[in-house]
Amino acid sequence: MFSNRTLFMAYPQAVSASLECTSHDALIIISNDFSQLPNNSLRDAILAQANVDSRIGKQVTLLVIENKRVVLAPTGPLNRDYDDVRRYFDAAKLAINEAKASGSINPALFLPNLNGDSRYQHALEVAYLGACQALWQPLEAREYHGESIEPITQIGLVGASEQTIKAVNAIAAGQYAARDLCGTEPERMAPPRFADYCVELFKGSNIAVDVIDDIAAIDKNYPMLSTVARASYAVERHHPRVVKLEYVPEGEITRTLMFVGKGLVYDTGGADLKVGGHMAGMSRDKGGAASVAGFMKAVADYQPKGVKVVSYLAVVRNSIGSDCFVPDEIITSREGVRVRIGNTDAEGRLAMGDLLSEMKDLAKGEINPTLFTVATLTGHAARAMGPYGAYVENGPARSAGVSRQIADLGDLWADGAEVSRSRREDYDFIKPRTLADDVLSSNNAASAVTARGHQFPMAFMAIVGGLDKHGNDSAQPLPYVHMDIAGSGVEGGDWQHGKPTAASVTSLFARYCL
Repeated sequence: MFSNRTLFMAYPQAVSASLECTSHDALIIISNDFSQLPNNSLRDAILAQANVDSRIGKQVTLLVIENKRVVLAPTGPLNRDYDDVRRYFDAAKLAINEAKASGSINPALFLPNLNGDSRYQHALEVAYLGACQALWQPLEAREYHGESIEPITQIGLVGASEQTIKAVNAIAAGQYAARDLCGTEPERMAPPRFADYCVELFKGSNIAVDVIDDIAAIDKNYPMLSTVARASYAVERHHPRVVKLEYVPEGEITRTLMFVGKGLVYDTGGADLKVGGHMAGMSRDKGGAASVAGFMKAVADYQPKGVKVVSYLAVVRNSIGSDCFVPDEIITSREGVRVRIGNTDAEGRLAMGDLLSEMKDLAKGEINPTLFTVATLTGHAARAMGPYGAYVENGPARSAGVSRQIADLGDLWADGAEVSRSRREDYDFIKPRTLADDVLSSNNAASAVTARGHQFPMAFMAIVGGLDKHGNDSAQPLPYVHMDIAGSGVEGGDWQHGKPTAASVTSLFARYCL
């Protein structure tokens, strides 16, 4: 197994710093106005440079002031209605790459002139996380080249409290793991090796890990996941895994978070094969499970009080072969629901459905539970929401404002999402057409060209998970949110080459851990 440092700790540690600190080899200043710095000598030196360099204030610029690197990173305007904290996130990404290129290994971030605008209350933390996003290098690259490809080991945060440092280091550790799990190629992160990574990630922590690798047990307990995995059984290294993670805090438990993550390590589309180049990038279809595991890593490092977290990861490969499942098959789910397959490329909802059913049964005995599915599920979510997650909630979740609270905090932490709704049309869309089945898994068109293409899958999962019986009108309402991160899971929507973003890790942490 690889060392903990190689796998998990190469992200730069945040440390507290002051403007006068001499231990850092570069100062990165992120601002919309460099003429208003509180340090007079630094301000005067920058203004003098601005007289001979018109780039200052317009693009990232490296200066040398008193024999020290100073990187100026302009945010652009911050006052318009549509500006948000991503101005700092994006500026930090550019600035840290400039500092790295100059040879810096220990820079400090300084954000002067922060006003009272609540949109930017976490700008310093967000800037650090932006820098970490820019610095991450793929796991395969680190294993080949060694740690030297990530030379920056520490980033000082000027003015940050120790509590802030603890929080952002926990988030960064979680995001780093999530990027590794999502962004690694399909053989290096085949289901058994995905599970191995999780075992190593939580070794020595307070996260209990259980890996189900017995095919007979998966066939029996998770028949829909087994159906998706069926064609992969011919190749032992592609055999599925169910990874179960649990965090129990010290002291009283006041709420329980329950996650099911989609971990499609590769999605060929199955019998409904992805053609025309659309298969490229489908090693990232495990982004939902990756983000759930990343959130668990952040929880493990931060150890929040009062909140218990249980996560199930459906780690499977949707292969093509003589034993692959096909449209028109009828599969009886764990919940006893007869599912007619509409399209084998709509496999993620199948892989998660039985785990959600099991999680629902567990939730009945938990304190104040909220259930989530997290998945790179539909092209429709990416088409409809662009670079934002789409949160589709059931009645109890909507009544409790679950998605709204997460999304509002996401806006403050550069982890944006749009709140969506589940409606009667979604349930009508998947209703059975014959007495031979109870529900249709999908239509046979691409989700991106299907009306309500990211909403109706939530209705399907509610039915196969048994949550349709736990609405506001039931004796035991259970809040449930489906988080579709297909649009937000990688930078620029580039599923083959874009860096994974660890979408949802930060907003969930901000909502439930701080």
